Amino acid sequence: MKWTLLRANSGLHYQPLAIECLQLNDNSRKARQTTFKPRIQGALKKIIIAIDGPAASGKSTTAKALAKRLGYTYIDTGAMYRAITLKFLRSPFCDELFSDESRLKEFLDQTDVHLEGENVFLDCENVSHLIRSNEVSRLVSKVSALKLVREKLAVCQRKIGEARGVVMDGRDIGTVIFPDAELKIFMTASVKERAKRRYEELLEKSKTGTVDITIAELEEEIAQRDKADTERSIAPMRKAPDAITLDTSHLSIDEQVQFIYERAKRLIEA
Repeated sequence: MKWTLLRANSGLHYQPLAIECLQLNDNSRKARQTTFKPRIQGALKKIIIAIDGPAASGKSTTAKALAKRLGYTYIDTGAMYRAITLKFLRSPFCDELFSDESRLKEFLDQTDVHLEGENVFLDCENVSHLIRSNEVSRLVSKVSALKLVREKLAVCQRKIGEARGVVMDGRDIGTVIFPDAELKIFMTASVKERAKRRYEELLEKSKTGTVDITIAELEEEIAQRDKADTERSIAPMRKAPDAITLDTSHLSIDEQVQFIYERAKRLIEA
């Protein structure tokens, strides 16, 4: 069996590439024309998908799965703030960093945070698991409220998103980092449901099969975190006027991903 390439026809912008060939049958020597449409179809438009929402609303899990389905890059901005918070906790000058701006600037200038796939690196150390501790969770809102911290990470986040084709989740992606994002989602869920999810997450990651915090305590922590995130003076958490609200309280991960995927697909193919 032989295949002879005749021509490639791209059609209209963003339409699938069609390749027309002549199939030559070695026995009959008869030719027939066949059109192929490759699985990866043309130069599809790349968009920025901003997913915002409170702690434990399902942003990261959903955003990660969505990015994989779309073939996009996933950026967990919350992990970046957690990495810096971990460094705060390790510093002997932790308290001073909140009050001494010059010391904080020097501290941040000597701090490198970057993501490689699902791994988070702080000054070349993989801290992916360490940043999920209760100690980090309790302090991250306070650290992320600092202007210099937000400015440093905002530059990094915008740089990553320049190439487009990204799914980025956080608290201020659709309002501050990428206010012109083509698709904005604001994910939420009840405090009770979010506390339950966080507890199950901690239990799953525990090596002993137990955790040192109750669901009731997690509910209180999450409520306090919501208050801190919405009331901070720098880039408070809020829903963008053009964002779509997605209440995940009674939705599975697959349902959440499908909800956003359908809307993203329409924009990509428009």
